[in-house]
Amino acid sequence: MGNAKKAAKKGKAMMMRFISLLAVLYKMKMLSPVGLYRLIVAIFQYGMNVMMLAKVAASMYGQKVAVVDDQETMTFQQLLDQSERLSLLLKQKYRLASGHKVGFLCKNHASLVKSMFAASFTGSDIFLLNTEMSLEQFNQIVEAHELDLLIYDAELTGLIEQSIYAKDKLLSYHEHLPAVNQLSRAFGGEKAPRQRTSSSKIILLTGGTTGKAKKVAHQPSLFNYLPPFSTMLTRLQLLRYQTAYIATPMYHGYGLALLLLFIALGKKIVITSRFEAEKACALIRKHEVEVVTVVPLMLHKMLKHHVEDLKSLACIASGGAELNPKLVTEVHRKLGHVLYNLYGTSEAGLNLIATPQDLADCPNTIGRPIKGVRLQVLDSQKKQCGAGQVGEFCIKNHWSMRNRNRSWIATGDLGYRDEGGYYFLCGRTDDMVVSAGENVYPIELEQVLMQHPLIEDAAVIGLPDERFGQRLKAVVQLVAHAELTEAALSEWLRSKVARYQMPKEIVFVHRIAYTHLGKRDKKQLST
Repeated sequence: MGNAKKAAKKGKAMMMRFISLLAVLYKMKMLSPVGLYRLIVAIFQYGMNVMMLAKVAASMYGQKVAVVDDQETMTFQQLLDQSERLSLLLKQKYRLASGHKVGFLCKNHASLVKSMFAASFTGSDIFLLNTEMSLEQFNQIVEAHELDLLIYDAELTGLIEQSIYAKDKLLSYHEHLPAVNQLSRAFGGEKAPRQRTSSSKIILLTGGTTGKAKKVAHQPSLFNYLPPFSTMLTRLQLLRYQTAYIATPMYHGYGLALLLLFIALGKKIVITSRFEAEKACALIRKHEVEVVTVVPLMLHKMLKHHVEDLKSLACIASGGAELNPKLVTEVHRKLGHVLYNLYGTSEAGLNLIATPQDLADCPNTIGRPIKGVRLQVLDSQKKQCGAGQVGEFCIKNHWSMRNRNRSWIATGDLGYRDEGGYYFLCGRTDDMVVSAGENVYPIELEQVLMQHPLIEDAAVIGLPDERFGQRLKAVVQLVAHAELTEAALSEWLRSKVARYQMPKEIVFVHRIAYTHLGKRDKKQLST
């Protein structure tokens, strides 16, 4: 009887996911006989991999512009054709096949896009590597994962030559040497019969730029990614827009997920190898960009540079770092209610979204869980926390490969849920400070400091303290030409925070350090 109930439950779940698939296909205008035929043909020819996505997009959007980068412009048909030719070369010249591993040490550009599609069609696993990593970390990855081919940007040649990597490698762009940009266009080998493959996985390596990287695998699947895909369509209203700018790096996962989503929707995608506020604003104005993906620091820099260039934006998708309430208010005031806050992790993918209305109600919320996400807030004893109680976020969903084993993912993020069902971040588990027996969360003091009219930015870290165990240190960046003393700021704080939240030390700096991913570099601040 137990097996029968399990089978019935599984059958019901599959039926619900099939209904969700139909709903998404309907939204994408693919539920017509022609649309379904295109989808079935693509799956039959390519299997379940990202090349299948390129085939569907090419059959639906053909000569529309797909990708614009610093060096070239590709239509959807050109993306498919060049990726197919490149996949054949990768099979013939580099002997890539199912089970092989291809590392990508690339910034955002068209060569990265087409070579990821091509590698996926060979059945190889795709390893997205952080271009800001140290030599030591790169060597650790080479030792741990035994890559069969490395596709890389020319500017990173020095890192690779100093490393222990000794297998095949291929440049992303070059005028004379073999490189993806030349081979994807010029390779004239005979067209081999297509061989379907669904074995390719996308591997994200987490753990920063200096620590030991942790492997996180994702496998393309229509069913697995339906809930986040459908939610993005509805909550962000992406079907209404034509042009998107991905400012976030694709190796971080967030940028890659949105790239694949925009290709599926037939949107024009603008990418650049390096984010610069001046260039980003110019691109948004030139291409009349409606959707942009950013980390909060990028958004802050663009607003300061030239807000008039951003008037075409109807959807700003912020993620990857905490969104400051002060920045939320500034965006609402200057651009209207166009800001969304997305919360996800490399392992668990997208899990919560805060809409502009959510942020208007609670500027520091990360929103509510999307459909298909189970989220628990657990204390140190692994017991569920009540509303307002801080604990660690633990997540279960359908689209994480780890969740296939029915395991919960401990995110390492601390936060709580309020009575209204909104969730809030309180930082990382290793950020928490225990001062005189009280759990103190640096992010809470950071948010209070940011309310001061003379403070541009603030970061808070823990310091050892003989009397209390730990105390807080506040690092403060003032607005241009402002003057503020430690005594005056301390006096202002006393009426706004608890005694145990008062910083032992306040340091004023010219500029607060950030990592390349837009997070405060607290390791550097603590030195």
